[in-house]
Amino acid sequence: MSDLKNKNEKSWTSLFFDPKIRYMNSKKNKNGLVNYVLLLTTLFSVITTVGIILILLTDSFHFFEQVPVLDFLTGTKWNPLIEPDLSYGVLPLVAGTMMITLGAAVIAIPVGLGSAIYLTEYASSRFSKIIKPIMEILAGVPTVVYGYFALTFITPNVLKPIFPNIQTFNALSASIAVGIMILPMVISLSEDALNAVPESIRQGAYAMGSTRFEVASKVMVPSALSGILSSFILAISRAIGETMIVAIAAGMRPQLTSSFLKPIQTMTGFIVQISLGDTPVGSLQYYTIFAVGLLLFLMTLTLNIISHLILKKYREVYQ
Repeated sequence: MSDLKNKNEKSWTSLFFDPKIRYMNSKKNKNGLVNYVLLLTTLFSVITTVGIILILLTDSFHFFEQVPVLDFLTGTKWNPLIEPDLSYGVLPLVAGTMMITLGAAVIAIPVGLGSAIYLTEYASSRFSKIIKPIMEILAGVPTVVYGYFALTFITPNVLKPIFPNIQTFNALSASIAVGIMILPMVISLSEDALNAVPESIRQGAYAMGSTRFEVASKVMVPSALSGILSSFILAISRAIGETMIVAIAAGMRPQLTSSFLKPIQTMTGFIVQISLGDTPVGSLQYYTIFAVGLLLFLMTLTLNIISHLILKKYREVYQ
């Protein structure tokens, strides 16, 4: 009986004074604290996203109480500010946004993919170490700088000699600036996708007598197709949501036009215009911000879903 009592006392004593047990308890408490911190950060992100969606839906509802959804989506004239000729057709803003996005994609996608192929297949490691920090600097330039660069340099010095009739604010210079802005994203993500392809696939293609260009175009790019396509869609999504470049360089004239030489207005450019503070809070003009923002959110969300589906369908898993 005394031996059992001494054993129990020893076990309780070791629980408080044994260094190994204290270390295990301390480690367990730290792991539990880390789990709670990570859970809170995850919940914070989710709550923030849900809050943004609720605000967009709530304030957009006030707008659509007075403006029919069909008129908003199909109307060809956008004039929500100047009375008495008020009109709320968002198509001119959507068309302007698509023009900027298309022009930026035409610039960024081929140049970005070509640059990624060159860095992975042709460039030396020394050259890559030099060029990559330069790309990172390009990615860190504020968008307002790109906007003034397009307005004060691209339009008068690059485009004016080629297109004498181009206007000061135009879609072309804004498209070029947005394309330059998203270029590092396309290069970086496409390069990561190409580098994820196993070296054995590349060497196997060379062993079969393929040239370097054939390896790059017929082996590496198809093998990394899911990541490359995802980089394109993410870059396009970024171009759709760009604000300051188009607000500065593209102008504030909502019109349906096919000419890149004329001023236009994008969805984000309109949001900037209304957000300057002259519109009374609670007015119909104020709620147009949230209606346009909700449509913009749905457009970018659709692109992100498409990117996810492409990644899921064409994803290659290498062992």
